[in-house]
Order: sequence, then structure tokens, then C-alpha cells
Amino acid sequence: MFKILIVDDEASMRTFVQHALADDEYDIRTAASVPEALDHVREEIFDLVITDLMMVPLSGMDLLRAVKELSPETEVLMMTAYGTIETAVQAMKLGACDYITKPFPVDELRLRVAHVLERKRLQRENRWLREELFQHFGIENLVGQSPPFLHVLEKVRRVAPTDATILLTGETGTGKDVIARAIHLLSRRASRPFIAVNCAALPEQLLESELFGHVKGAFTGAVANRKGLIEEAAGGTFFLDEIGSIPLSIQAKLLRVLEQKTIRRVGENREIPVDVRIIAATNRDLNDALRRGEFREDLYYRLNVVAIHLPPLRARREDIPLLAHHFLRQFSQRDQKAIVGFTEAAMTALMKYAFPGNVRELRHIVEQAVALASGQWITVADLPAHVRTATTASEERELETALNQVERDLILQALRRNEGHLERTARDLGMSRVTLWRKMKKYGLAKRFVPSSDSPQ
Repeated sequence: MFKILIVDDEASMRTFVQHALADDEYDIRTAASVPEALDHVREEIFDLVITDLMMVPLSGMDLLRAVKELSPETEVLMMTAYGTIETAVQAMKLGACDYITKPFPVDELRLRVAHVLERKRLQRENRWLREELFQHFGIENLVGQSPPFLHVLEKVRRVAPTDATILLTGETGTGKDVIARAIHLLSRRASRPFIAVNCAALPEQLLESELFGHVKGAFTGAVANRKGLIEEAAGGTFFLDEIGSIPLSIQAKLLRVLEQKTIRRVGENREIPVDVRIIAATNRDLNDALRRGEFREDLYYRLNVVAIHLPPLRARREDIPLLAHHFLRQFSQRDQKAIVGFTEAAMTALMKYAFPGNVRELRHIVEQAVALASGQWITVADLPAHVRTATTASEERELETALNQVERDLILQALRRNEGHLERTARDLGMSRVTLWRKMKKYGLAKRFVPSSDSPQ
């Protein structure tokens, strides 16, 4: 239940707001002044304070500043008369979440309050999600504050409690396996098995047997009945990594699992009921596989009930320092090294590197750097050669871009000075007419300044 504090020096207004919100099952307190309100805030933690702006001797602005100091996570909604809207906007700059102009209808107030508290609920649940993930298996590969990363966490929070089939997409090394396990641990199936199989790592016959099991004599070497991994995951979650590599013959059997909740062991016609949640992952473009006839359309739609795309590390560069320091702490502790951090040059090199292997590659790079480091800081020399080379290449590209821009500007100025005449412009710049023409085409200046009759042959 959300706790709300209503503050207004007019008793009638306090009563109006309290009655307006009474049907929404909020825990409500009221205060007639700023000092009284602050007494409440010191004693209890409120989710929302609804306060009048114009009160004396202390105003709603005074209350806002005090609340944000005493309880930073408490939201403040300002009630203001028409003539004080500018002040209300100023209040929002100081941390108020919203304002509502008097007089206001009951429905508008309820809507504003519901919106603020829904945002509070999401913040609370995301914090709970992080705590759960840390408690279960640490926060490796789940470190970050970038919008793409938080979007993934929000989807995880929403779908984990359901039984919906999930398709995880993203490049190699983005952490699809970690997200799959997180979804399982935050689901109602958390106490049951989580079993994963890499579909690309096994040949067709062995994969079929691993997934669905087999009976004695089904093939050479099948000396006894054996349960498949899907059966072993009964009541829990089954994670199919690299689903795009699964052969068409096995895709039909997997479709039966999703549609009928049954399996057939290799060499047996009897159907066995199974209760598992399926999470699949791929780094391939399954739409492209559909067009080439390599993936069944009906299976694709059964798997793609909820899609979660994991962004590559280059799309969330602001998370690189956080991840790098996380891995640094991890490996420094493991290797018993007192490494403080990264030099500025080393971190710049990491920030400029493209990370084709994503978070997994960053983890490997930091592990290697910790092993090689001889001092308290990770230096550029401790980083792999390809990271250092990529940084140099990046700097060279930046320099080339800057020089090209300077050259373009010089040519443009000379063309304007010589009214677009090629011969005079070439002499002015100390280059041949043909060289000038080639550079003008390179920089997109040819059509702007040169008549077709004046173009070089």
C-alpha cells in the first residue's frame, strides 16, 4: 500500500483531496502546515507528498526542499493556483514530480496520483529485481545504467512471473544465457530445474536424443532407456541456446512440445506430457532463415511470444566503465592483486574499442589485463594488442576526418573567392585542375560550383 501525505493550510482542501483518494486504498496522512508535515516525514517514509504551493509562513517550496533532503525518494506533487504556474514549474526543476492547477476535478487528481505512484512501483520493482539477481547469482553481465540495458531489465521484470515463451536475440557475448537464468530465478518455477542446451554444439542425432530421450535399441549404442533433457526440466525452465541452428526434423518435434506439451522419445510412439517453460536464444536473423526455408514459420511464431533483444556493448558504451571496474574487482580478488583501477589512457582505449565479442570479450580483456598488470593500475600496455591497435586506428580515422573537413573548407572558400572558376581556384590552391575536380567530387562540391561546360575532360 502506498503512503501519501496531504499538506494544505485550508482544512476544506485537505478534506477534499483525502476524500478524492479514499477509494484507492492509499494510506493517507494530513498536515496543516510545513512544520507539521516535516514531523510526519521524519517519523514515516512516504511515497508521495501532495502539498499546496502557497502557504504561510513556510511555503510548499520550503517543504519540497526539506522533503528532498530528508527523504530523497519521496515524490512531491504541487497544488497551485492559476497565477503561480511559473513557480510550480520552478518547483519541478527543484525535484517536484508534477503539479496540478486549482481548481481541479477529482478524476484529474486521481489520474495524476496514479501516474506518479505507478512510476514509483516500477522503480521499487526494478530495485527488487536487482537485489534478487545479486542474491541468486551476483551481478556479472548485468551491470549497467544505460537506457538500452534498463529496457531489457524492465522486460525481464514484466515477463519473468508469467509462463510465456521467450525468444532472446542479440549478438554473441551479449549475455543471453545470463538473462535466461535471471528470468527463471525470478519466475514461479525458480525452485525447479533450469536446464540449458546449446543446439549448435551437437550433431542432429545426438541433439534429438539429448532433447527428447530414447528407448533401448532406438539406435546403435542405445543400451538403455534414457530421459531427455526436456523431461529432466519438468516443472522448470528449458533454455535452447542457438535455436537457429536446430535441424528442420527436430523443429517439428519441438513444435509439439510448445503446442501440445508432450514429447516422444526416439524409438517410441508413446506421448509423454511435459510441463516446462521454453526460453530460446539466437544470434542469427531468424526472419532471414524463414525466407531461406531453414526455419519453420509456425515454430518461429510459437517461440516469439515475447521477444527480448539484448543490445551489443557498442550500443551501451556508457556501461563499459561500470562493467570494466566490476570485472576488475572480481579478478583482482581472485588473483589476490591490489589493483586500484584503470589509467585514463587505458579506459579511453576500452571506450574506443568496438567489442565484437561484447560483454564476454570485455570480461576476457580485463581478466588478461589483471593477470599481466605489475602495478596498482591497469595501463594501455596491459591491454591486448588488438585493443591498442584499434584505438590507434580510431584516432587515425578521427584525424583523417578532421583533415578532410579542413581541406573541404579551404576548397569551398577558394571557389567562392574565385566565383567557381576552376582554373583560378586551382592556381589559388596550388594544385592541378584535374586534382581540384577530383577533390570537389569527393567532397560533394562539383555540382554546386562548376557548370557542365567547365568540367574537366
